[in-house]
Amino acid sequence: MLQGLGNVVLNERIIWTHEREFLGASSLLFLASAAATIYWCTHMPGGMPMPGGWIMSMAWVRMPGQGWLGAAVTFIGMWVSMMVAMMLPSLVPMLSIYRRSLRMSGETHLGIPTALAGAGYFFVWAVFGAVAYSVGLTATAMEMRWAALAQFVPIAIGIVLLLSASVQFTSWKFRELTHCRNAPAHGPESSDGRSAWRYGLHLGVHCSLCCSGLMVVLLVTGVMSLGAMAVVAAAITVERFAPMPERAARGIGVVVIAAGILAIVQALGMV
Repeated sequence: MLQGLGNVVLNERIIWTHEREFLGASSLLFLASAAATIYWCTHMPGGMPMPGGWIMSMAWVRMPGQGWLGAAVTFIGMWVSMMVAMMLPSLVPMLSIYRRSLRMSGETHLGIPTALAGAGYFFVWAVFGAVAYSVGLTATAMEMRWAALAQFVPIAIGIVLLLSASVQFTSWKFRELTHCRNAPAHGPESSDGRSAWRYGLHLGVHCSLCCSGLMVVLLVTGVMSLGAMAVVAAAITVERFAPMPERAARGIGVVVIAAGILAIVQALGMV
């Protein structure tokens, strides 16, 4: 009996050691991504003044001598770094539950499946960034070509904020949010590489859909703004872990509505 109790204590110590290593690695990854994000934001050249009194972020503009492919790779690299810093606080608890489910199924080597699940998750966000860059690049080209369109951008930003806020009140948003909060409990039974990658993709797809409205808010208010990133990341984290998620989503929607109205009023005052 004492031997069995000793084995249990030893197993618990091993599990705790593995979890500390996982949390330590996650913390280092978060710090590295946060440092990279801060570097990008502080070293990005100043924005370009546009008709209508607003400043275009240089994230959408190619640097001198830079090709389109190089600019896209640079943006996606910045975007993924930002997403790791913003989304890791929400992802780590999900991966921790995923690791626990694998451990209960008898798996002892958790590092590789955990890394593959995380890679699959952020691969989805990389695709999201590529799509966002394509849309942003098209919008930028149009704004630089037509001054009348550029003058309308401050009002358009307010309208986009209102539209993004409306998503926070929909049944679709609540359904995706519920799926994100419950997804870790339905992890794959197998720990092979393909299952871990697919599980990460599954988490990433539903998370990106759930957060799409808030990510649009980030993109239109300042994709390289540390303040905007911090606010959006906090909103996502609150939605994910609040005891009453629907109320949290609606509260965030109200805040975004207020920001949208304020943006429109300020834009109209400048016309």
